[in-house]
Amino acid sequence: MRLRYFTKRFEAPGLVAAAARHHAWLAEHARPLRLPALTVVGPTSLTYEWIDGRPARPEDLLALAALLGDAHGAAWTTDLRPASLNTPHRFRDGIAFGDYTGPRQAALRRRLEQGYLADRDALHAMLTLLEKTAEGPTAFYKDSNPRNFLITEAGDVYTVDADDLTLAPMGYDLAKLIATLILMYGPLPTPAIDSALRTYNEAAERHDPRLATTDRRRLNDFLTLHAVLTAPYAGRNGYLHSWPSRHRPQGSP
Repeated sequence: MRLRYFTKRFEAPGLVAAAARHHAWLAEHARPLRLPALTVVGPTSLTYEWIDGRPARPEDLLALAALLGDAHGAAWTTDLRPASLNTPHRFRDGIAFGDYTGPRQAALRRRLEQGYLADRDALHAMLTLLEKTAEGPTAFYKDSNPRNFLITEAGDVYTVDADDLTLAPMGYDLAKLIATLILMYGPLPTPAIDSALRTYNEAAERHDPRLATTDRRRLNDFLTLHAVLTAPYAGRNGYLHSWPSRHRPQGSP
């Protein structure tokens, strides 16, 4: 059988180096995630093994919640236990990937400039919510939207497009998965979200009981943040549904 590959191109060599470093970090510290093999590192591109699979769908939420909880627990146990959410995380060579609050503060200010927040009072409310959530054990964020998981016919789950990691609280990346499933497929039943959260916490706390820190109120705070941060993509890239009103922040248009 002829092997197939996928080549992803980048605008600058520094982005290539960062993406390769993040792939290696996940392979070492988030071993529950199955990653496509990185086969060639070029000056402006990375080449991976090709994975035949479909993107995630709502019926995959429970399995993916368990996978994320397990991966976040593994990463905390092996590397992130001493990490601070407000400080970039440094690799052994001194290069860092982003902290939780800094990149999102900048993104929220851009959302005001772009018109996705009504005024500075709305921005202040979102920045306050961001600071409120910047506590507890540290996980990583890899943008868990449905297209970043490929599920094969055999049921194996591959995690793709993990080029740009940041730190995040436990549960934040699960909220991104829930948020983007809602935007792609419409509202999810409340029991399905509750079951996913319970499954995520159970998987995380198998690594350490201190990791089961995400309750439903905290998950809703994360979803409110994602409602603003994903606003520019509404109506594009398959995000065809609107946010439920309970997650739409005050002051959004």
